[in-house]
Amino acid sequence: MRKRKKGRKLSKKRDQRKALLKSLAISLLLKEKIKTTEAKAKETQSFIEKFITKAKKGDLASRRFLARFFSKDIVKKLINEIAPRYKERKGGYTRIIKLGPRKTDGAKMAIIELIK
Repeated sequence: MRKRKKGRKLSKKRDQRKALLKSLAISLLLKEKIKTTEAKAKETQSFIEKFITKAKKGDLASRRFLARFFSKDIVKKLINEIAPRYKERKGGYTRIIKLGPRKTDGAKMAIIELIK
């Protein structure tokens, strides 16, 4: 019997998929709102929420963990600006708003944003 695997492949190999998610996460942290396809938005949501939860601790271990994935500037913004917003919140830091299909190829589009 086939068991479900966690996550989407996004028609990419593992290293390309990780690079894509990292790039989308960086854009989301810097701009706080990005427009992408629905599948990429859903994957980015689960990817980024783990990092925000880690940043809420704010200790040295979590800083070092975040530094493995992001640059110093992004880690600083994540810990000093973004994480304090969600101190009382237990999850659900992002919102996905579905849009219509893209004109060129008909892909389902969505906006993913950090909740204020």
